[in-house]
Amino acid sequence: MILMRRSLPKASSKRPDWLPYLTARVDDARHAGLQRYYSRSLFAPETPIANIPMVALDMETTGLDERRHAIVSIGLVPFDMQRIRLAERRYWVVKPPRPLNRDSVTFHHITHSEIADAPDLREILDELLDALAGRLIVVHYRNIERHFLNTAVNARIGEEFKFPVIDTMELEARLHRRTYLSRLKRRLGGKPVSIRLHNSRGRYGLPAYQSHHAVIDSLATAELLQAQVARHYSLETPLADIWI
Repeated sequence: MILMRRSLPKASSKRPDWLPYLTARVDDARHAGLQRYYSRSLFAPETPIANIPMVALDMETTGLDERRHAIVSIGLVPFDMQRIRLAERRYWVVKPPRPLNRDSVTFHHITHSEIADAPDLREILDELLDALAGRLIVVHYRNIERHFLNTAVNARIGEEFKFPVIDTMELEARLHRRTYLSRLKRRLGGKPVSIRLHNSRGRYGLPAYQSHHAVIDSLATAELLQAQVARHYSLETPLADIWI
């Protein structure tokens, strides 16, 4: 398969500009689902976050290396800054190209019997892309969702699938890992503040949910972003300040 490569946004660490990349992909994407996604997802960086429809995305995988491991489930929860549309949630179990191992089953609780008749990602790709189109994707740790989806899509259709996200873990890192005081504390031997999803939610008084289910973790991520914006940003915060 031909691997398409286009430069990603050139930007400072605080203000990436995805719009030129998204616009270019409308013209050069060959797969119809990708064309629909990019044509409906042309988010301008100056748009206030209050005006952006979003979708929280979480995936369970067989490991952490997208080159050796695979996606086994995908969950989506549409939302915005006022409302979480849990009734519109989506969930897929997909068959990985390699057998499950004991460690991954223990982690995500998806068994061999559940994936026996599950579709390959290729079979649900159009449905997935249409569910994402027109909404900004929100994740907790972009190096899983963005890297795994790009690798999986590229392996099946020979095209890259790269996209902007709001990463709630990145927002917590800015607050608790990269300030002068947090760096000083670590130099003096203090433990870094945890920015995992469960611990991050606890700082905002959000309830504890069972983890490692793609829909539940998507819901948890959506609620976390709403809390982060309410406490540290505003509804007028431009998208460019928080996407990556």
